[in-house]
Amino acid sequence: MGKKIKKEVEPPPKDVFDPLTIESKKAATVVLMLHSPEEDILAKACEAIYRFALKGEENKATLLELGAVEPLTKLLTHEDKIVRRNATMIFGILASNNDVKKLLRELDVMNSIIAQLAPEEEVVIHEFASLCLANMSAEYTSKVQIFEQGGLEPLIRLLSSPDPDVKKNSIECIYNLVQDFHCRTTIQELNAIPPVLELLKSEYPIIQLLALKTLGLLTNEKESRVMLRENQGLDLLIKILETKEMNDLHIEALSVIANCLEDMDTMMLIQQTGGLKKLLTFAENSTIPDIQKNAAKAITKAAYDPENRKLFHEQEVEKCLISLLGSENDGPKIAASQAISAMCENSSSKDYFNHQGIPQLIQLLKSDNEEVKEAGALALANLTTCNPANANAAAEADGIEPLINTLSCKRDGAIANAATVLTNMATKEPLRVSIQSHSIMNALIAPLRSTNTVVQSRAALTVAAMACDVEARMELKNAGGLEPLVELLHSKNEEVRRHASWAVMVCASDDLIATDLCRLGALDILEEINLSVSRKNKFSEAAYNKLLNNNLPLKYSQTGYLSSCDIISDGFYDYGRITNGTKLLSLKELSLQEPNDTQRAIFLINSKSSDVCPPPSMEEKSSDFGYGRSISSSSSLRRASREKSRKSSYHFSAGFGSPTEEKSEPTSGRNTVLSKSATKERGSRKIRGKKEEEKVKEEEEILLVPKMTAESPEKEWYPPSDPTFCLYIYEVTKTILPVTNIKEQIEALAKYVAEKMGGPIAKERLHEFSWELHISELKFQLKSNVIPIGQIKKGIFYHRALLFKALADKIGVGCSLVRGEYGRAWNEVKLMDKSRKGVFGCLPPPETYIVDLMFYPGELMKLKSKEADLYRFL
Repeated sequence: MGKKIKKEVEPPPKDVFDPLTIESKKAATVVLMLHSPEEDILAKACEAIYRFALKGEENKATLLELGAVEPLTKLLTHEDKIVRRNATMIFGILASNNDVKKLLRELDVMNSIIAQLAPEEEVVIHEFASLCLANMSAEYTSKVQIFEQGGLEPLIRLLSSPDPDVKKNSIECIYNLVQDFHCRTTIQELNAIPPVLELLKSEYPIIQLLALKTLGLLTNEKESRVMLRENQGLDLLIKILETKEMNDLHIEALSVIANCLEDMDTMMLIQQTGGLKKLLTFAENSTIPDIQKNAAKAITKAAYDPENRKLFHEQEVEKCLISLLGSENDGPKIAASQAISAMCENSSSKDYFNHQGIPQLIQLLKSDNEEVKEAGALALANLTTCNPANANAAAEADGIEPLINTLSCKRDGAIANAATVLTNMATKEPLRVSIQSHSIMNALIAPLRSTNTVVQSRAALTVAAMACDVEARMELKNAGGLEPLVELLHSKNEEVRRHASWAVMVCASDDLIATDLCRLGALDILEEINLSVSRKNKFSEAAYNKLLNNNLPLKYSQTGYLSSCDIISDGFYDYGRITNGTKLLSLKELSLQEPNDTQRAIFLINSKSSDVCPPPSMEEKSSDFGYGRSISSSSSLRRASREKSRKSSYHFSAGFGSPTEEKSEPTSGRNTVLSKSATKERGSRKIRGKKEEEKVKEEEEILLVPKMTAESPEKEWYPPSDPTFCLYIYEVTKTILPVTNIKEQIEALAKYVAEKMGGPIAKERLHEFSWELHISELKFQLKSNVIPIGQIKKGIFYHRALLFKALADKIGVGCSLVRGEYGRAWNEVKLMDKSRKGVFGCLPPPETYIVDLMFYPGELMKLKSKEADLYRFL
């Protein structure tokens, strides 16, 4: 036997690297290993990095700084299953870091991650890939990427995965995605409702909660609500509510039910199955505020449908809501108030709350929570709208003071709703008086100045409702409320303009306030609004016309008409016709202009002296017009009579006589003096001598000459006086006013006016009547385009019609003044024809007549008769 020879081991090939076992203690070293081509090294490196990342957020940031993310993204598509799995696990953990998420979006790896959701992949890969997507989907940009790259379909498929972690991650990602409308639409097409409903049966509360939250978003769409109903989803939801152990899911379950109740079919189904009664009992008996709140919200959403409101009323939902108003927590109070607001659309429910509910809502207005105030005010606003009984109940519950206090709170909704309640209450006079006693107008100033258009609108409407009484209007004026009210006319909001116009119209019932409104520019603003086709409204037109009644010169210039209700007072002037949008200069501005032959003369009505009892400042009026009504009171006439008894001689003042006391004589004055034979002179004034006429003329001219040398140049300006017109007033008061027959009064006044304006004129000789020269001479003598009406001795149609109207208004004879074309103007009066009997023996309505002041003074012509048309038209 031969000697055994030991076999020599062959050395390894020279080109093969000897195996090396390395124990690394630095993350940076392991990150470098991610670039290795060996699957085993990559798998182990990924496993080490995964364990390192699990330890905390700082480690995730460290890996990001070391540049681990980019090589890891390449491993998501590695051929080796273990490497791919480990890389996916790392991203499931790293994706919770915001900086990592941002980098992943930039690297556009979403498609690679979604690919890991394929059915053939391991459950572990599904778990961490879905976790990564769940973390990423919290950002809007990532949502878009997941949706656009088809991530929804595999996520919905994974809802049926046997692994609870996969289900949890998938439903969480879907919940984030369906917050976008487009995703909700797509998910309906993918039939996602059934698998989501199946998750409600899960033994894991977090999965059930996420499923309910997802359904809460999906059921905002009608198609999803139908799918839920068809898949018996309501039964599952009611079952959750009935299970006390699931009370942590009750809030979200109620949110889903609230959405479902918006459909009438669902409402009917839940009522038929007894679910509605269970829902109301559950809401009333629960002690958890959030559950009570969501139950009330469910009722609110459903109550927007009329049929649902009927069903709720049949189930006595009002009791449940009133019970919730007594909750100690603000959330249920707010939600219950909102539900009451919705239920108010049902008239039966509205009446139910009249007996109980309103006092509790009034108490909410006293809360320190502004949101509670707003909700309570909203409910009260809806309850009191078109319901005087509820408005009265609110007042009886001592609601006026809390409502007025709410006008000063910080929430615009609370202010607007409180103003609405007060407006509704103001429809009843006793309540309006009670509200006014609480200084309501002062409280409305701040809302009028609000920048919120709803608050502005409601506040202006409240002003319109409250300003029906003189005291309230004066309170508004004294509180400085007219300025913000006029400012609201500039609003671009149609409702604000409409309500502000309404308030201006109501406030303009007082001459003093109307004057202030004009001074603040309301008339100009309203005129501008009414010139706009898109901005004008019925209220702006009515407000403009109301203010025009306080500015008769502008009204007559624009409309060419003054009714019998438009009483001409001192300071009125006839400028002539102007078009809408043309500004009418003030009387002061016109008086200070140089006389102009090309400009039509302006005719002034003024029975006041410029140096006795000066009128209010002309600068304070929009057109320097308006000194109050013309007919003096009987008390002033009695004073005049007593003064006359103390004087032996008769002096005539710049004022005028009484229309009620026939025997009173003119009071003394400094401007116009009549001789002691004034009575005889009136009896024979047709044969007055030239000397007396010249004397009167000289006295009148003296009055019109300004005393510039003796006065300060800053002396306040007054319109020129008209002593002759004062004499006219005195004479018609003494001779025509006592006549008891109205027709005879009109005829006598017409003859008087014609006599003062040049007498009757034959029609064929009208062209020979040289009134133009006379007017030009007056303008030259007065050095002004403004001519007092009493100065005119030769006048035609429009001069005589103006004088007739002015004198008729002084003695209380009703007549209108109408401007025609080509210098024509006439007066219309209404007279009863007692010879005719109306229906059932009643008198017929009065007929309108035209008063002839030119051809046959005193003749009355029926309106639209041939004679009247010849008088009015050429």
